Amino acid sequence: MIKILFICHGSICRSPMGMFILRDLAEKEGVADRLQIDAAATSTEELGNPVYPPASRVLREHGIDPSGHHAHQLSRREYEEYDYVIAMDQWNLRNIERITGKRNDGKLFLILDFTDEPGEVADPWYTGDFDTAYEQIEKGCRGLLKKLMEERKPTT
Repeated sequence: MIKILFICHGSICRSPMGMFILRDLAEKEGVADRLQIDAAATSTEELGNPVYPPASRVLREHGIDPSGHHAHQLSRREYEEYDYVIAMDQWNLRNIERITGKRNDGKLFLILDFTDEPGEVADPWYTGDFDTAYEQIEKGCRGLLKKLMEERKPTT
């Protein structure tokens, strides 16, 4: 089982989008049983809140049900449990390091590191552009899933 944790500031927009998109892609590829996927926040601002309505809307427009997620803050223990910790921007990376006391130990990435256009996913809470965030996160999730499946191919 490969464990993947998506991280953003409040875990009501980008990180749950990543979680739900990757779950959907994994289900469609028939590999969902090989992955444990969750999302968490670096802040305490949205604790307990569900996916933000505009993020929920864009997920539903793509046939993905965003129900069941409630924001929680990343802990040091949780960080240790995951194989991949996927952040949306540099600010998230700094906050992950602040919370965990860890520098990049080989499992910390930006979602767009798995694309041919590395960079950051702007926070749609501030930009209002949930469609672009969805497109970028989906592209990153497709790249991540490809990498994961290539790593886990049986050798002959």
